[in-house]
Amino acid sequence: MDSKTSADVSSSKAVLLGALSSGVNGPTWSALKIVFLLLGLSLAAMLALAFLSTDVMIVGHVLLLIIISGVLFVLLNSFLAQTGLVSVEKQMEELGISLENDAEGKED
Repeated sequence: MDSKTSADVSSSKAVLLGALSSGVNGPTWSALKIVFLLLGLSLAAMLALAFLSTDVMIVGHVLLLIIISGVLFVLLNSFLAQTGLVSVEKQMEELGISLENDAEGKED
């Protein structure tokens, strides 16, 4: 039988595995970076709208949200730089899932 690799695991399944087991795998980190990018875009739009409003407090609140999200992203980056990423195979092994069993289940 041919051996299966992490390339046979879909990105959505890899993200789900990353949420259920310890460590962070590559597809999960990529999904998180996309979410932070979209968060940055929405906060930039909110900041532009806040500057157009007459209330100065709104601008301060949006700037605070931007600072909080930026600090969170920097802290996540530094944490992953120290710990490293975990392979999808190792996460599947930890959860007791094998690619061969998953492929057999799809054939039935």
